Amino acid sequence: MGHPANMYSLVADIGGTNTRVALAKGRSIVDGTIRRYANSDFPGLESVLQRYIGDEGGIDPKAACVAVAGPVRDGRATMTNLDWTIDKTTLARATGAETVAILNDLQAQGHALGHIDPANIRNILPGQPAHQNAAKLVIGVGTGFNTAPVFDLAQGRIVTPSESGHANLPIRDAMELRLCQFVSTAHGFPAVEDVLSGRGLERVYAFLGREADDPCESAAKDIMAACNDDSDDRAVAAARLFTRILGTVCGNMALIQLPFGGVYLVGGVARAFAPHLSRFGFGDAFRDKGRFAGFMGNFPVNVIEDDYAALTGSAAHLVGLTGDNGDDVTSSRNTVADL
Repeated sequence: MGHPANMYSLVADIGGTNTRVALAKGRSIVDGTIRRYANSDFPGLESVLQRYIGDEGGIDPKAACVAVAGPVRDGRATMTNLDWTIDKTTLARATGAETVAILNDLQAQGHALGHIDPANIRNILPGQPAHQNAAKLVIGVGTGFNTAPVFDLAQGRIVTPSESGHANLPIRDAMELRLCQFVSTAHGFPAVEDVLSGRGLERVYAFLGREADDPCESAAKDIMAACNDDSDDRAVAAARLFTRILGTVCGNMALIQLPFGGVYLVGGVARAFAPHLSRFGFGDAFRDKGRFAGFMGNFPVNVIEDDYAALTGSAAHLVGLTGDNGDDVTSSRNTVADL
């Protein structure tokens, strides 16, 4: 299967474990073109993209954008959990595209807001009505933790990067202090990401085992499965403590950015926790800000349940760069080739 030259954009979402690549027309992902590749099978992104181009029967994209799980500076990205370095020269060489861009993965999620099917957005906390261009905040909870504020200005959308997951973990009571000390002993620095991530949930579970003088470990997926069927009291307690800290941190971030347009949780861990956030007290922790507790009701909180939103956001960013919206768009994200 070949594709006409200079018709589509190429977009990719590079995580710590897998890279997902697709074609886009305007802001929409082209039906059936999403493919997933295991990063461990490739020495770098260039070989992944060349493999994708071959698997799609040859592509000459007019633009390319990749979303990277790591900091981006001056067109160069360093992966946080993968030994890859990516720059625009490499991206242009791999794809042959005339326009190329590199985004932090949370920036890509921010560019996706407004272009996601409402059916894939789950409301967790209501807020107050706000102007459509009000500031928004994306918070990623998955392999790591990060945030990105979203500003819609007359000149276009700006999504600023950060590395919020490496800020100090907040402490509200004696148990959380002991948790910080537990994380510090094992991992050096008690950062937000050391608790609010998939591996962080595992650490919370292990911490509660030490608190009970009954050491035991469990994988994040097994902890969540036990929460779903209430088969492990410690798993439920770990998820409850995780949720309380998540609510506190998200509330802190909301006070910093004032996202009257909404807070949007993204990432695999956020999606897994979505059915449990209300049950485990996320809202109470989010709004527990003393005399600003009432003010916190201004900010709606949602979970984005579209696993491919970063691809859509990368496509939307390219539209902002090139002005090319595409025509006769066909959008679907139901078909994924696992290669």
